[in-house]
Amino acid sequence: MKSKTLGFFALASVLSVSAPAYSNMLFDVYAGGTYGIGGYTLFMDSDDVSKSVQSYGAVLGMDIPMFRIEVEYNHIAADNADLNLGLINAYFKLPTPVVKPYIGVGIGSTFDSKYEVSNTMHVSLDDAMTYQGMLGVTLDIPVVPFNVDVEGRVLYAPDIYSDAYTSMDLLQYEGRVKLRYVF
Repeated sequence: MKSKTLGFFALASVLSVSAPAYSNMLFDVYAGGTYGIGGYTLFMDSDDVSKSVQSYGAVLGMDIPMFRIEVEYNHIAADNADLNLGLINAYFKLPTPVVKPYIGVGIGSTFDSKYEVSNTMHVSLDDAMTYQGMLGVTLDIPVVPFNVDVEGRVLYAPDIYSDAYTSMDLLQYEGRVKLRYVF
């Protein structure tokens, strides 16, 4: 009797560990939205400008057991800046059951962005390469088809504006929440 009970518990523990690992052999496709709050600094030749900022975005990606790849659109809205970004992100995540820490990097470009120098003067920002790094955790609730990511992000765009008199670099940092629907 004791050997049957021991065997049952051994089988149950092996299945509880191997079944989730086997079910994640395929990739998951997801779509989602992001919201972030933080700040940015424009580094200029004459002086630096720092402001608070909010960002909104959308993502479409593929989740593989230890990696995640996604395409991201991000809109950064501040008092005197309006930026649009397109990025490709890659993440490495730890294969833990519910809370999954991750680290990620991204590369992309700004497009159709504007900066308000004064109330009467607006300049269009150059399309510039953009780099970002992310560190966060994913809350993966097994029964629900939604994942929640909570992350910190740092984004850098060198030479976002330049003319004969000045040049600007952008450094943006924020905390953000990402809600992803897994298909």
